[in-house]
Parts: sequence; C-alpha cells; structure tokens
Amino acid sequence: MNRLLKLAIVGLVASCGGGNFSAPRQLDNACAIAGERPAYLRAMRATERKWGVPVHVQMATMYQESKFIGDARTPHQYALGVIPVGRQSSAFGYSQALDGTWEEYQRASGNRRARRDNIRDATDFMGWYMDGSQRQLGLSKRDAASQYLAYHEGRGGFSRGSHNSKPWLMRVAGQVGQRSEMYRQQLASCRRA
Repeated sequence: MNRLLKLAIVGLVASCGGGNFSAPRQLDNACAIAGERPAYLRAMRATERKWGVPVHVQMATMYQESKFIGDARTPHQYALGVIPVGRQSSAFGYSQALDGTWEEYQRASGNRRARRDNIRDATDFMGWYMDGSQRQLGLSKRDAASQYLAYHEGRGGFSRGSHNSKPWLMRVAGQVGQRSEMYRQQLASCRRA
C-alpha cells in the first residue's frame, strides 16, 4: 500500500506539468500542443481567467521565449571565442523571466515557492506581467506584439521606446503577433472539433 501511494504521488506530480522540459512535437499547431501537453492548456486557461490574458497570446509569447521548454536558458557567452564567461542573462524557464523580475513577481504574488520551470507558475507570471503592462502602459492584453515588446524590453524600456531602434526586435514582435493570431484561429477550430 505504501509503495502504491508513492507511485500515485509521483504520477500526480508528473501530471501537473513538472519534470518534462522538452518541447512539444508540433510547435506550429496549438491543438497538437494542447493535446500533447494538457497541463499547459489548463495552466494557460487558469491564467486567462485570473489575469485576462488570452491563451493564444500566452502561447505565442512562450513559443518565442522558450519554445515551451521548461528549463530553457540563454546561451553562454565566450571571451576570445572559447573561454566561457557566463550566460547572456539570468532568463530561465518557460517564461524566460529574469531573476529580478521573477523575485518581484514572487513578492507581489506571495508565492515564494513559485518556480520558473513550473508551467502553472510561469503562465501566472506572464499574466501578472502583462496585466501590469496594461495598467502601466495601456497595452491591450490581446495585442501580442506590443505585449511582447514590453515583456522583452521591460516596461521602462518600452515606455522609452528602446524597441524602436531595434529592427530585429520589431520583426520578432511582428512574428509573435502573427503566431498569436494563428494560435487563436487554431484553438477556436480545435474546440469545435
């Protein structure tokens, strides 16, 4: 009986979205992502209910930030091309939240145990951040491209227009907007199926 209980607990924890950090197989198909990783969709729906950020906006942002990989990190930097000197930033997890921003979220949410490699915590962080961007910057929670720019540059950087001098980032934000719309249409069709 004790062994059965342990197996049940391990199974429950695994089904909650933790432990499997690899990317889903079909990243261009929101229905396939939801089918392969139902915990992702449950987490994103909970975030949508709590913060008002649509699932498709969360999915497009997460695709761009981590490709849905729970333990994603930025690449290493190298001095003289060979000597590792650390990572490009402290961004980590599904949401690629920076250490300082994640700590701010933990304080604001009262959830000191929140982890960036936990899908529920990562989506809640994204909802919290995008809700703040709407309140502070007036950005619609449905505007994936603008929300992504504020997410990437920080709200201060966005308000200063730092993104305007980065054509590559403007291009990426456009792609996030397009992917969000693609995911929106796909999610609408798979709900009907």
